Amino acid sequence: MKLGEKSAYLKGLAQGLELDRTKPEGKLIDELLSLVADLSASVEALEQECARLNDYIEELDADLGDVEELLFAEECADEEEDEEDGCGCEDCCGCEEGERRMLMCANCGETICYDETLDPETLICPACGKLAAGEQDGEEETT
Repeated sequence: MKLGEKSAYLKGLAQGLELDRTKPEGKLIDELLSLVADLSASVEALEQECARLNDYIEELDADLGDVEELLFAEECADEEEDEEDGCGCEDCCGCEEGERRMLMCANCGETICYDETLDPETLICPACGKLAAGEQDGEEETT
């Protein structure tokens, strides 16, 4: 039995008792029954709104799942392209196979991808902002 039905049942029981509404006890019971009816109507309205919002949240969750799937699919495709490219840098610079050169920053160890038009001795590391060549033990790599 729903709250509204219970409230109506209680009101019917009170009417069956034929309470004298002119006496304080009758007035009290009448007001309590009115309060119960108002509360049950409010609770039922809140339950309906809650159900509507739950449905809306489920729709949003499904839509968000679709968006995440699209975004993560693009990231996975980008990572696969970088791996196939063989560049070795985290954010591929788009350089051609013959033009690509890599240098490890002597300060922070970041791998820097650059082309043959740049002098590796003057490269500034984008990660740490310092001169990348510094004093290195190894030679520059060419791929």
